[in-house]
Amino acid sequence: MKIKAKKSLGQNFLHDKKILKFISECTKIEGKEILEVGPGTGNLTSEILNKKPKKIFVVEKDRNLIVLLKKKFDNKVYYINEDILNISEKNLTKNKLLVFGNLPYNISTEILTKWIVNLNTNFWFEKLILMFQKEVADRIISTYNSSKYGRLSIISNWKLDVKKIIDIKPISFTPIPKVDSTLLIFEPKKNFFKLKEAKSLEKITRVFFNQRRKKIKKPMKTLFNNYENIAKKLNLNLDLRPQNLDFETYFKITEEFEKLRK
Repeated sequence: MKIKAKKSLGQNFLHDKKILKFISECTKIEGKEILEVGPGTGNLTSEILNKKPKKIFVVEKDRNLIVLLKKKFDNKVYYINEDILNISEKNLTKNKLLVFGNLPYNISTEILTKWIVNLNTNFWFEKLILMFQKEVADRIISTYNSSKYGRLSIISNWKLDVKKIIDIKPISFTPIPKVDSTLLIFEPKKNFFKLKEAKSLEKITRVFFNQRRKKIKKPMKTLFNNYENIAKKLNLNLDLRPQNLDFETYFKITEEFEKLRK
């Protein structure tokens, strides 16, 4: 059965055996429950199965690929023919999942944001081992005072520690994409800044970074009637730009914003 990658689903199948083996050896798999997002033709799935997981769920939207995967793996795998954005991952099992994903470029940030926004103190996963377009990965891991620093950096680093593992060249994929990819590992933080709602942090970062070249005085005035008092309390220089504020400062601004909504 010949499978052609669908551009509409952002499909690029990883075929480089060295990279596939490397990914499967990034963390201990034996005895763990695995969730693989976008398994494609099952190249990484094969490597994961070689490491003897307790169970592996694969989420694949493309029905043709599900047919192929069933022929390839039979009952070794639990198949979910669904859009990952519609899945409630924490209902798949009572145990914490180890998540692997060669995420579709067109919805990778949407998937990651969904997972982070819906997190509470009880994480449903042990680790996320995810592939992104390099430009997106650079935004995720960037820190303040960088041109790539923004909403995605702040939201991603709120409850998770993020580490870059490896850059992957286009030649490792079929069809060959026009951009490099990057593998990142996300692990839950033991301690993170407590906010009432993730949506509050989303709103704050959106207001600030919608005009990232403007001084922060403007978004502060938009969010707070008493913005000068808040700025003084948080020791904020209102002449700074949004990219000059570190993670903690955004969490503290969000905390002040939530106090107004009691």
